[in-house]
Amino acid sequence: MQRCGGIATMMRPPQVASAVGLDVCFVGVPFDLGTSNRTGARFGPRQVRSESVLLRPYNMATRAAPFDSLRVADIGDVAINPYNLLDSIDRIERAYREIVSHGCKPITLGGDHTIALPILRAMHARHGKVGLIHVDAHADVNDTMFGEKIAHGTPFRRAVEGLLDCERVVQIGLRGTGYKASDFDWCREQGFRVVQTEECWNKSLAPLMDEVRAQMGDGPVYFTFDIDGIDPAFAPGTGTPEIAGLTVPQALEIVRGAWGLNIVGADVVEVAPPYDPFGTTALLGANLAFELLCVLPGVQRRA
Repeated sequence: MQRCGGIATMMRPPQVASAVGLDVCFVGVPFDLGTSNRTGARFGPRQVRSESVLLRPYNMATRAAPFDSLRVADIGDVAINPYNLLDSIDRIERAYREIVSHGCKPITLGGDHTIALPILRAMHARHGKVGLIHVDAHADVNDTMFGEKIAHGTPFRRAVEGLLDCERVVQIGLRGTGYKASDFDWCREQGFRVVQTEECWNKSLAPLMDEVRAQMGDGPVYFTFDIDGIDPAFAPGTGTPEIAGLTVPQALEIVRGAWGLNIVGADVVEVAPPYDPFGTTALLGANLAFELLCVLPGVQRRA
């Protein structure tokens, strides 16, 4: 692993060199070689860490006390190869295999969504097929993009090829224009539950999450949160924004609704600071990472 280079650690926990002895680690993946529209997500981990210094250790809504319950630290960034996508994917997978070998659950700061593929490969090596909660504007199930099998629009197509328990996959917030009218139908044909954003408008998502918890059961679950799942009015700093997305309160309902699941890892990806000079998107990403920490197994809630 590569250290954070003098920038703030995530939420100011200890900064350490590896996941040895940790229950949970924050880890950055400064990678955007898989983007198709606007680059800049490689700067996401740095900016999310910077904005996270505002966060405090207790969740006042849920009374979660993650730092009282778990050994948590920031282990820095994966040292990717900025000149080679495939080499970077291999480096990320090796880094995550090392993290999970210690029984540590990673919360990743991305980076574009391509990074979900090597992370899921490492999760599969440790846990077998996993369930998936996927919040995003895009399904990311293209077979190829410009002839390439690995890009930020393909990770879950590749993950279907042996990494996912497809009956335990839910995608929330999908929307926008597509390449063909049946784009989301492929997901449903694999067994995914697809919740398009129109189903979410003007309502609480707590009832949805009751159903998602029942769908996920007791098996291992990976939670991946693309910041573009949230409407660009709240999260403009992303590479592929789509109108009419989720609200921030709905995003919190989704994450908090995962309480009690066997979450083995999580990420917040596609924060691209160059498109948000005020840091609002990165601040939202930091808060989502904290909320994900608060629903991990072993976190206590104070009376």
